[in-house]
Amino acid sequence: MLTRILTIAGQEIRIGIRNRWILLAAIILAVFSLALALLGSAPAGTLGVDRLTITVASLASLSVYLVPLIALLLAFDAICGEMERGTLLMTLSCPISRSEFLIGKAVGHTFVLVFALVAGYGLTAGLLLFLGGGSLTGLLDFARLIGTSVVLGICFLATGYVLSSLTRQSRTAAAASIAAWLVMVVLYDLALLGALVANPSGVFASGVFPYAVLVNPADAFRLFNLAALGASDLVGGMAGVADTLPFDPALALVSLICFAGIALTGSALLIRRITP
Repeated sequence: MLTRILTIAGQEIRIGIRNRWILLAAIILAVFSLALALLGSAPAGTLGVDRLTITVASLASLSVYLVPLIALLLAFDAICGEMERGTLLMTLSCPISRSEFLIGKAVGHTFVLVFALVAGYGLTAGLLLFLGGGSLTGLLDFARLIGTSVVLGICFLATGYVLSSLTRQSRTAAAASIAAWLVMVVLYDLALLGALVANPSGVFASGVFPYAVLVNPADAFRLFNLAALGASDLVGGMAGVADTLPFDPALALVSLICFAGIALTGSALLIRRITP
């Protein structure tokens, strides 16, 4: 079983290398994180925190947009693309179960994501340490950011597999993935903000809003990281929200893991119904 999973994972990694996906994702993350580190951490001295910590606070907001997009671009044609090319029938005619096929895809895509995050964000952390702008605490903040970014990426990889299993054409899956990113990362926050502004002291603000933040993986990721930094003085917004929640912000990490597990289970169930 493990050999079959690793064979599929290795194939996905080779595709990522051949299509320059790994290189492109690492460059995107490195460019944005370096820009934030070198240009956006100027207030570090004024606020009395090291540059690594304030850079992590900025990157926590940036990752909410970039990591889901990269994950969806990796996963959108994982199933329907194989059907279009006729390779799904050939693969499933081999002694491999559909669950093993999906897990192999997930392992390969997660490796691509981990490499891009470690290379992109690691370069920034290394540069700041070299310039004397960081401490051990800031380095641990960076490690936590990379680890939770991987979990966030798995959430959206699984979302991509669900969408890819529901469609039979890559173009349709690509459009659905972009729509999912727009709704889950951008419009969801705007809808919450609009409802909060319309009724700032009603039942929605006290009883619905905290849990609505928790169920969205993008918001849960941002909430957990900014709350862990104690960054309300640095960035306000979601970090300030963490101080008013009726539960421990660490529950946001549990929510992320549960979302990834549910979405992966859903995609595994969907792929069993596919006729190649």
